[in-house]
Amino acid sequence: MRADARKNRDHLLAVAGTAISEQGVEVSLRDIARRADVGLATLLRHFPTREALLDALLRTSFDQLTAKAGELETSSSPEDALVSWLRDCVAWTTEYRGATVLMAAAIEDPESALHASCVTLRAAGARLLTRAQDAGLARDDIDGTDVFALVAMLAWLGDQPSLAPRADHLFGVVANAILTSAGEDGP
Repeated sequence: MRADARKNRDHLLAVAGTAISEQGVEVSLRDIARRADVGLATLLRHFPTREALLDALLRTSFDQLTAKAGELETSSSPEDALVSWLRDCVAWTTEYRGATVLMAAAIEDPESALHASCVTLRAAGARLLTRAQDAGLARDDIDGTDVFALVAMLAWLGDQPSLAPRADHLFGVVANAILTSAGEDGP
């Protein structure tokens, strides 16, 4: 890809990220193009569908969260790694309003452009959970699918204006419910 085309694509992704964090994943493509100061045709030339745009935007974040899980596996205790990764995932999914709905759908749809990234992200969380379970630090009656669902649930709480102030407290409650060794004050 030419340098100017790469610059334009990166600019469109940055603008789309901001728009999605403000308005959610259903933000109008026309609005994204207007914010980026380009025509809709230019946006569609780079990203022919909404899913292609979301795939490019979200895949980068999924890959970063997956890499973070790998780093935490080697640099933190099993308990700290799992809680830190959960916190990062919840923060990310709260930032990109509506992403959890896309993620849940993509996991179930092998034809989705986001499927592989979502499956990989869920597997990264499952590895952290299994590591904590093997160390006797996490409940053994949950799996990676449950962790993925808990991230979605906690992100939804953060997106509800009346519940957002309770999101950190409830994160601690959920983390304590997952971990078998957490103290009364929580992680």
